[in-house]
Amino acid sequence: MKFRLRPLPALKFTLVTLALCGAGALWAEDGVTDSRILIGQTVGVTGQIAAPVKEMMAGANAYFETINKAGGVNGRKIEVRTLDDKFDPALAAANADALIKNDHVLALFQSRGTPHTEAILPLLAANKVPLIAPSTGAMVFHQDTNRYLFNVRAKYQDEVNKAVKQFSTIGIKKISLLYVDDSFGKDGLAGFQSVMAQQKLAPVSINSFDRAKPELDAVVASVAKANPQAVIIISSSATTIDIIKKLRAQSPLIQLMTLSNNSSLAFVESLGKLGQGVMMSQIMPAANSLATGLGQEFKTMTQTSGVTPSYAAMEGFVAAKVLVEGLKRAGRNLTRESLISGLESIRRVDLGGLVLSYSERDHNGSDFVELTMINKDGKFIR
Repeated sequence: MKFRLRPLPALKFTLVTLALCGAGALWAEDGVTDSRILIGQTVGVTGQIAAPVKEMMAGANAYFETINKAGGVNGRKIEVRTLDDKFDPALAAANADALIKNDHVLALFQSRGTPHTEAILPLLAANKVPLIAPSTGAMVFHQDTNRYLFNVRAKYQDEVNKAVKQFSTIGIKKISLLYVDDSFGKDGLAGFQSVMAQQKLAPVSINSFDRAKPELDAVVASVAKANPQAVIIISSSATTIDIIKKLRAQSPLIQLMTLSNNSSLAFVESLGKLGQGVMMSQIMPAANSLATGLGQEFKTMTQTSGVTPSYAAMEGFVAAKVLVEGLKRAGRNLTRESLISGLESIRRVDLGGLVLSYSERDHNGSDFVELTMINKDGKFIR
């Protein structure tokens, strides 16, 4: 009787696989190899908010470069793959889908815009992919803890709350609101109505405009006619600049205030002399302050990397620090689940003047808010 020896493909595959794993050629989790961690980002690199986005990205990328030069996180270098969503929510969702399914990123990082981040949310749970540090303070991202979303910055409603209370304290009672008619603006509207009721104040006027096609002349004329002492503007940077210019032309003495999403060097430079006296809430410590450890670290990094200090760059810098801290705590056996656990283990951590905290039931991050004003030299003063 003759026996025919046949190959054992299953055993052969197993041996090859083991050999490859021993050489570090394979890794069990998307976006992770022995030498690299791939992070995805969709953000408006071009379009309406391009200028502040680039400042924010510069701060984040400079910190990642610093970490990579020091050997990375547990021996792995961080690579951020950024896709331009042109500040379009539908494109933001499509980009996030491609980053997850085609590029196989470990996690998403610092999206920008409320409707844009809302468009991404269903993809997070469906694919069990975390998003760290979305650059939006809308309440929808804070009301219920989303296991796959980690906020860093404070809420928009906290910013509006602080502004109205400050106005009331200094005797400004006649306050108007001008907001973009989308989920971002409506979130600010809800905060405005709540704090005005708390302060027992009635709004002088409330006006809105379309995000895609803002027709500002009629809206600004209506605000000016109401004759408020102060106007809170909730909108993206380019439109806010146009509104301020138009309001200054009609009512130069009105106190104007806008939120932290517009806090960038590009915003101040675009306003020029018309920016003097404009109030702005901030959700990061001052970028040029050496009074905190965070400010000192930021200054050293900007000098080394050539990044121009700004509040927007500071936001990117802090967001990157939070992601890196989560990666460190996730350990060498890095997975999406271990990253989530690592982030949730950050409890009351002081970054040097900014305290952040997470847990399984709380992904809110920071509640830091302060008010600033643009002075005659185009600098923020507190």
